[in-house]
Amino acid sequence: MGAEVDRTGSIRIDRLLVYLRFARTRSAAQALIDNHALRRNRKHVLRGAEQARIGDVLTIALGERMRVIELTALPDRRGPPGHARSHYRDLVVFDEVDPDSLDPQGQIAIATSPLTAVRPPDDPED
Repeated sequence: MGAEVDRTGSIRIDRLLVYLRFARTRSAAQALIDNHALRRNRKHVLRGAEQARIGDVLTIALGERMRVIELTALPDRRGPPGHARSHYRDLVVFDEVDPDSLDPQGQIAIATSPLTAVRPPDDPED
């Protein structure tokens, strides 16, 4: 393992996104995190300093694509695309995600969000 992977077998998640070529820079990786486009083990990643470990499942929203990957190894540097792909396996890839089909009624707990959940009107009509 290289200097970027600590002794506990983990790596900063913003650095991981760069090494796996999901972002070109750590600033771009932080933008993904700030826009809530990244989850680790079904929980939103809130800081770039959060640690990722082998076996973690990442859900990444990239434009209109959504990818779900499982980490199989931790990279020690940013390498060519083939080398980057050897550190994870794709579980699911959605090429085009229709936002209207993602549980518009908020019935599934993982899909509900205070920003997108449909709420009843404050004053009901008689």
